[in-house]
Amino acid sequence: MDLFDPDLIWPIAGATLAGAIIGAEREYRASPAGLRTHILVSLSCCLLMLSAVHQMAWLNDAPSDVIRIDPVRMAHGILTGIGFLCGGVIFREGFNVRGLTTAASLWTTATLGMLFGIGFYQLAIFGGAATLAVLAAVSVTERYAPQRRIAHIRAIYRRGSAMTLGGFGDLLAAKHLKSITIDQALDGDQHSFTAIAGGYTESRAEELATDWSADADIIGFEIRPQQA
Repeated sequence: MDLFDPDLIWPIAGATLAGAIIGAEREYRASPAGLRTHILVSLSCCLLMLSAVHQMAWLNDAPSDVIRIDPVRMAHGILTGIGFLCGGVIFREGFNVRGLTTAASLWTTATLGMLFGIGFYQLAIFGGAATLAVLAAVSVTERYAPQRRIAHIRAIYRRGSAMTLGGFGDLLAAKHLKSITIDQALDGDQHSFTAIAGGYTESRAEELATDWSADADIIGFEIRPQQA
């Protein structure tokens, strides 16, 4: 097989370009997997599919009547391996799970690489354009789409303070924060209340922090919004 065969060069070039475009977008957003990772994923998937499609080129010593070309089996193996790689970029941070979009972009990049590898250029190009459009649309949806923002709120009171579980919920409600769950704990001289509340905004958090900072019964507090 000619080293500069267009059936090899164009799939490799297309897969590399698709991985670079998607990886650049992920790199810009400081995701766990960036430019190089996406290029390597797309390129490796393309090379594996090329090797499966062109088996006759490297099985030239085997009788042609016993060779069964089945690129689908290679695709199944690739997607299984990519699943492990995608799992590595998903991690939990407090109450949040991060990396899901990056995992999905790696999965999509692997798919594009396979499409270029089997020579399905039209679907690969349109799929790559659609993927980039979806990732780029995140900025628009974050700005204009309605979102329910949740915060993890914790306040530590001195033991013997008049604060109760119901009173803590009422205090949050007065700041337009709707409590989903409220827990309380007693540890020595500290009586703490922990809540997961909806309706979080920076202004409401700032107002709550100002009030608690002036409260002599409060030893410490934490207001941590859920990350997008």
